[in-house]
Amino acid sequence: MEKIVIIPTYNERENISKILHAIFNLNEGFHVLVIDDGSPDGTAQIVKELQSKFPGQLFIAERKGKLGLGTAYIYGFKWAIANKYEFIFEMDADFSHNPNDLSRLYMACKSEGADLAIGSRYVQGGGVVNWPANRIALSKGASIYTRMITWMPVKDPTAGFVCYRRRVLETINLDEIRFTGYAFQIEMKFATWKLDFKLKEVPIIFQDRTFGVSKMNKGIVKEGILGVLKLRWHSLFTNYRKRVQNTADIGISQVRKNEMIAD
Repeated sequence: MEKIVIIPTYNERENISKILHAIFNLNEGFHVLVIDDGSPDGTAQIVKELQSKFPGQLFIAERKGKLGLGTAYIYGFKWAIANKYEFIFEMDADFSHNPNDLSRLYMACKSEGADLAIGSRYVQGGGVVNWPANRIALSKGASIYTRMITWMPVKDPTAGFVCYRRRVLETINLDEIRFTGYAFQIEMKFATWKLDFKLKEVPIIFQDRTFGVSKMNKGIVKEGILGVLKLRWHSLFTNYRKRVQNTADIGISQVRKNEMIAD
């Protein structure tokens, strides 16, 4: 068991079967954990029906109510660590993230030295398709704003298509991650960077969903704007490291401070 893709869902019945088939049809050994927050449209039932088709590869966790994207991923991270997966991915269910790019994120960590590979819209070769101009401006503005406040050298800090090495998630005190929406992705990258792991941005083309309804709302945007300020303040008092008896076991002593792998 090496690679697990975590996909949080809420009302994704139009996409979930298609995205799961696309991942498994890669035939590259990916497992998938779907975390469904009580979708009233039957998303979870579709996943459970597919488990017999993909035994030992497809897993589901059902939670009651919409508990937030961040809490879903934290649940998934802990599950993946407990089940000894080495490479742990985040991915949306709506095909805004191309399943074919999973392999490129994996290779960035497996063979190119990254501890966190980020599917980036805003490095050379990346881009966005089918987004209105105001949404693009908001996203790019958020990225610039985040870099200015945090000094984090990541051009797409809100990206939600990523691959972590297990040692990163074992090192971060996941119970210290405070944000659940838009700012969650920023905080996880920030924590990874603050702990001196290597980050690499891999160019991807992000395509807006064709089916279903976007989960973006004003509350999520507000959390992102205010959350970055809170994140910077909070960082003065914590380094996000999980308390362990022997930090040598984490295996990061060789990582140079604040180093980014060249694109």
